[in-house]
Amino acid sequence: MGGSGEARVVGKPTDGLISRYINRKISTRITLFIVKHNIPITPNQVSAISFLLAIATLPLYLHGYLIPAGILVQLSSIIDGVDGELARARGMVSKKGSFVDTMLDRYADLSILIALMIYLALTNYPVLHIVVLGSLALSGDLLVSYLHTRAQYDFGVHPALIGYLDSIGSRDVRLFIIFIGSILGYIDYTLLSIAVLTHLYIIIKCMYILAL
Repeated sequence: MGGSGEARVVGKPTDGLISRYINRKISTRITLFIVKHNIPITPNQVSAISFLLAIATLPLYLHGYLIPAGILVQLSSIIDGVDGELARARGMVSKKGSFVDTMLDRYADLSILIALMIYLALTNYPVLHIVVLGSLALSGDLLVSYLHTRAQYDFGVHPALIGYLDSIGSRDVRLFIIFIGSILGYIDYTLLSIAVLTHLYIIIKCMYILAL
């Protein structure tokens, strides 16, 4: 593939820290390989692969295989960057593709977080703590996506591009926290970290948006 095509295999200005400094270094190489060898796979199919990798973590968490589950979470996060790169490289960017990717991401996130909650329940972790941590992590995860959508629709700006904190609440960062937490075995602190990070991000970004 020529240089002009390769130049289009890039990330987005709204990428989070993990995507920017870790995930894109791998995903762009995967995308370039697909394009260079003309592998017949579509961006939507890549989105489906990323989704299935995330769903595959559910039985692993339920059986206590935290490290393999965490690795799959991070692999899913990396592959999630390939669909957009591939769409841009092949001129296949579409609203439908973006919609499918977004919806699959939300279901993937929910399945992973629910799996973490069930894992804690199976290890006899206090039920009240699971409900509180899980609810805050789940709501924070969904509200970050909702914040981004509403801000762009109502104000024409992506929250990651204004004020401080950039995209510290973005999906790549959240999944990386789950990856590290799973490797270390601190599932309760993982949910707590996601809950605190997402809601802090939401509050601060809302303040900046309302000040526009």
